[in-house]
Amino acid sequence: MPENSCHAPTVVTCTAPVNIAVIKYWGKRDEELILPINSSLSVTLHQDQLKTTTTVACSRNFQEDRIWLNGKEEDINQPRLQSCLREIRRLARKRRSNEDTTGDVGILSQKVHICSVNNFPTAAGLASSAAGYACLVYTLAQLFGVEGELSGVARQGSGSACRSMYGGFVQWKMGERPDGKDSLAEQVEPESHWPELRVLVLVVSAERKPVGSTSGMQTSVETSRLLKHRADSVVPERMEEMISAIRRRDFAAFGELTMKDSNQFHATCLDTHPPIFYLNDVSRRVINLVHRYNRHYGETRVAYTFDAGPNAVIYTLQDHVKEFVQVVHHFFPPETKVGEFLKGLSVGSTSLPEELKKAIGMEPMPKGINYIISTKVGPGPCVIENPGLHLLGPDGMPKKSA
Repeated sequence: MPENSCHAPTVVTCTAPVNIAVIKYWGKRDEELILPINSSLSVTLHQDQLKTTTTVACSRNFQEDRIWLNGKEEDINQPRLQSCLREIRRLARKRRSNEDTTGDVGILSQKVHICSVNNFPTAAGLASSAAGYACLVYTLAQLFGVEGELSGVARQGSGSACRSMYGGFVQWKMGERPDGKDSLAEQVEPESHWPELRVLVLVVSAERKPVGSTSGMQTSVETSRLLKHRADSVVPERMEEMISAIRRRDFAAFGELTMKDSNQFHATCLDTHPPIFYLNDVSRRVINLVHRYNRHYGETRVAYTFDAGPNAVIYTLQDHVKEFVQVVHHFFPPETKVGEFLKGLSVGSTSLPEELKKAIGMEPMPKGINYIISTKVGPGPCVIENPGLHLLGPDGMPKKSA
């Protein structure tokens, strides 16, 4: 719960997860409200490995709203930030007027200080804006006592942020209303539904991507006929198939759909004029590696997906994690030791059969993969109760470690 005293600011800290779409969102029908041209579906990754942490403080002593992201002060007047702040304050006022609450009304007129950090590379195609805006909205809601459906508010910060408001497997229904009130996220299954499912994030590059998602989407909507065909004729059926595959825990169906949808998303980027290239040589080698690995076993054991960046997200089952990590280590030999190359959940080691190396038949590409993050499906946003973990100090300014 928020801390409060006569002198100290009211402070709340929360964390929120990254989500990786298996049916992609690309393209808006309304730029201002961030309404998508198609529905999408994602897997929420575990916060032990990938998360945003946000502290929000408010005080009558603060002169203005301020925000710090990953140690650097940013412009609080950025329109999407303002949308989220405005909407949460509006909902808080509405709740108080409905309940005829007289207590602590002053908090709504106080300015806020926001401090947010990611424990993963920002703007490198690892869904940092989704986790960031979900965390911001969830933390503000905790501070101002706003309850209920919040994915519509998070969506106004970053479209895919609405999916990070839930754990497990989440769909974002595109909705039909022009005001966007029905363009919301909902959980398909909780994180406990498929405990054997594992996720490997292959970090190819932690650099900022060359074309941001917002501008890339806009160009695709304006110039790609394939994008329109995808939204109208492909995604609706794929959404139903994907939900069914998840509910049945059918990895072969899940994996095939995931790879096909990733490929089609990047095909729409190529069909955009001028074309957008998010995949690089390493990304394409990973795609090749996955298909050769599956072909060797005669079944879909691993599946890749790529968001708007070169990093591969690999889905597989617990039984195959150990071997596939060794496959990646063999064909993308790193500079670092194994312990530094593999972060996150422990995997264990195994030796690779010679016939598997021969069947894959690729030349190793040294230093192609910087490191792997091993993780699994995880829960939605949560409140951090320990005051020692606040990113803002008693004066409302970022702590040095933040």
